[in-house]
Amino acid sequence: MEAIIAEHIVKSFGSVQALADISLKVESGEMFFLLGASGCGKTTLLRCIAGLEIPSSGKILFGNQEVTQMPPHKREAAMVFQSYALWPHLTVGQNIAFGLEERKVPKPEIKRRVDEALEMVKLPGFGERSIDQMSGGQQQRVSLARALVVKPKCLLLDEPLSNLDAQLRVEMRREIRRIVKENGLTGIYVTHDQEEALAMADRMAVLHAGTISQVGAPETIYRSPRSAYVANFIGETNLISGNVLDVKERFVLAQTALGPLVARITDPDWLPQSGESIQLSIRPEAWRLHQPSGDNAVQGKIVERSYLGQRIQYWIETAGGRQQVVEMNPHIIHEPGEATIMLHARHDDAIALKS
Repeated sequence: MEAIIAEHIVKSFGSVQALADISLKVESGEMFFLLGASGCGKTTLLRCIAGLEIPSSGKILFGNQEVTQMPPHKREAAMVFQSYALWPHLTVGQNIAFGLEERKVPKPEIKRRVDEALEMVKLPGFGERSIDQMSGGQQQRVSLARALVVKPKCLLLDEPLSNLDAQLRVEMRREIRRIVKENGLTGIYVTHDQEEALAMADRMAVLHAGTISQVGAPETIYRSPRSAYVANFIGETNLISGNVLDVKERFVLAQTALGPLVARITDPDWLPQSGESIQLSIRPEAWRLHQPSGDNAVQGKIVERSYLGQRIQYWIETAGGRQQVVEMNPHIIHEPGEATIMLHARHDDAIALKS
């Protein structure tokens, strides 16, 4: 599959603009995620790529071929829906074969490809079963097999795991990524589940109000968010307001209610000025519970804790309000009401963002 390119895509539904000048390139063979809160435009963008919606303006290209006005069945892309969209009156095999029958593929070839697709999704021999005999996870595999049997070059997935329980979601994450990579597909996956995206994506785009806030690898988006929205949406964070005192070599010194803090500037197109209002993002796991060493030390008192097995979540009252802290693999459990403790964050773990 060649790259999938969206150029200046605008999509409006009457007076409502769902997408506002979206430009994006998904590389061949990538597992790419469109991520964002409900109503951000991610599903609309996916449907434009699939051909189920026509953009109000802009272009969709598969490689060098423009497909903006091309009907879905000619795009060599297959879509997997949140609802599975399986026909209950047909067997598993008949559901999978439907697209091939529509394409007038000979019956012997249909049987061979249906069996091959069932093997691919680890459901060999299930072709004669009825859909109502299948669990939710198995039905999702059937939906995947139906998409794969037509040998698409691009697999489009619209929140395919949202109806599954937690254990099955984890299992199906691995299966979907395996299928995409083993078959050399380009995968575009829509979700609002940040953990799903972090676990599966090669790269992701975070959408907000019909625009792209940031594109990058999961670790880049998590470690180096370029806006408060991205920092708050991907994972959890403590957002702290401040004013710039000094800027030096892509680090900023800011005065905050917690005291002076040093933070890293992640947006390459932004250089804050002295006196400017900014926000600092510090992840809960970036705060360390220990004695201060240099700057970025904050005094506080534990007011609440939650024991979560491999980690403990604390809420610590400071002069600048509550800070959420996560201790991974804790050896010592601190109790609310203990004596005053100190928090400390490395300069690299505090991120300076525009207010």
